[in-house]
Amino acid sequence: MEKIASFTIDHERLLRGIYVSRKDKVGDECVTTFDIRMKEPNREPVLHQGAIHTIEHLAATYLRNDAEWKDRIVYWGPMGCLTGNYLLLRGDLDSADIVDLMRRTFRFVADFEGDIPGAAPRDCGNWLLHDLPMARYEARKYLTEVLDCIKDENLHYPQ
Repeated sequence: MEKIASFTIDHERLLRGIYVSRKDKVGDECVTTFDIRMKEPNREPVLHQGAIHTIEHLAATYLRNDAEWKDRIVYWGPMGCLTGNYLLLRGDLDSADIVDLMRRTFRFVADFEGDIPGAAPRDCGNWLLHDLPMARYEARKYLTEVLDCIKDENLHYPQ
């Protein structure tokens, strides 16, 4: 079996950042999959399950309501390895195209107060697995340490 593209990235050199994971043709449109990498793989602790679940709820809600981007959002969800999230957007895009969107998204999560959208038994399959304080902490850390000072090496996969 052929190894899928995301397993060919050198995770030992991968930094936190925003990366184009793949681009797929769907009908006449391009869908760009972004790797929103919040943790350095295998070198720092992964995101706590409750934190990443809360980030998923808050970021997905924010993105699907963003005036500029809401019509291009296809999907936002956590990576199985718990080191980040995937964002799928309609359009042939590059990492730099969404830096401002990610800054706004993670600022929203970092500053969020109140009831987590969709965190009720009727709305969520694991509604008790949320951790708003840790989600806010992780979002603020990613925002200040990566997004607010993003460099080229945080926008392109290591070669």
